This record gives sequence, C-alpha cells and structure tokens, in this order.
Amino acid sequence: AKVFSSTKSKVWLVIGLVLTATVLQLHHQGRSWWCSCRGFLWTSNAWGSLTSQTFLDPYSFTHLLHGLMFCGLLTLLIRGLAGSWRLCLAIAIEAVWELIENTNTVIQRYRAATAALGYTGDTVMNSLGDIMCCGLGFMIARKLGWRRSLVLFMATEAVLLIWIRDSLLLEIIMPINPVNAIKVWQVGH
Repeated sequence: AKVFSSTKSKVWLVIGLVLTATVLQLHHQGRSWWCSCRGFLWTSNAWGSLTSQTFLDPYSFTHLLHGLMFCGLLTLLIRGLAGSWRLCLAIAIEAVWELIENTNTVIQRYRAATAALGYTGDTVMNSLGDIMCCGLGFMIARKLGWRRSLVLFMATEAVLLIWIRDSLLLEIIMPINPVNAIKVWQVGH
C-alpha cells in the first residue's frame, strides 16, 4: 500500500507540474486567463463568441475523445507502464496539444481553413477544461474497454455532427485539407 500511495503521489505531482507549466506558457503566449462573461463555466453555442472562452463548451467533447484515443494508443504502445502513468502521459500530450493549438500560426490556420472565422484562441481556463476532459475520457476508456470506447467514440462523433456540425474528425481534416462543401455546410448552421 505504501508503494501505491507513493506512486500515486508522484503521478499527481507530475500532473500538477504539467498543468502549472501549461498555464504559465499559455498566458505567456498571450492567452487570457478566463472569460470576462457571466456564465464562464459552460456555453452550448458552438458558433458563438463564448466558444473556447468558457471552461467547457461543445468542443470539450472532442477533447474527451482525445482521452479515449490516448488510452487505447498508450495501452498498445506502452503495455508495461502503469495505468496511472499512462494517464499522466495522456495529460502531458494533451497539454502540448493545447500549447500548439493556441499558437498564432495554428489560430490563423483555423481561421483561414475552417468555419471558425472569429477564433482567437482559447482562454487558459478553457484549455484547462479541455485537458480535464481528455483525462476524463482516458479514465472512461479504462473502465469501458476498447470495444465500448469505440462505440462511445463513434456515437459522440455522430452527436457532434448533428448538434454543432463539427467533430474531431472534421477538426483534423479541415485545417490540413479544407473542403469547401464542408465549410459551407458548417456555416449554414
């Protein structure tokens, strides 16, 4: 039990350090700490000005999907590593993604190639919400196993396509190879 608690403490310490470094770097990149709006915890409007500004938004579900994917991939790639350390690694990968996603270069690419015309980057609070959703997705995938996680992944993608006309798959495709018909469909919300 002593070894377990020591390992658990180390994992949480590393996660805390990763989150602290991420917060400081995002703010250094010019990201606002939090939304100046009243309802800073959640917005359901994927196309409104509060998206990527509140703690959680519809795109938080794509970050939950990151966690599902990271759980599966890290389990396949690093079988000998304890699950708690794989969670730590998933959170670190997601934190790096948040740093990259919030660079001016990537923000400009999103604005040019996708329907996110007014996107200005995430607030620090929103990035922390995204990282938390990734961690939650990872833990859900550990409980569900890969088959049920795959079903959850596909169902979430379908719901997002219907609800916000966007999904993780489209978030990957559009900045790399923009499809005008998809952009027109998305803007027609």
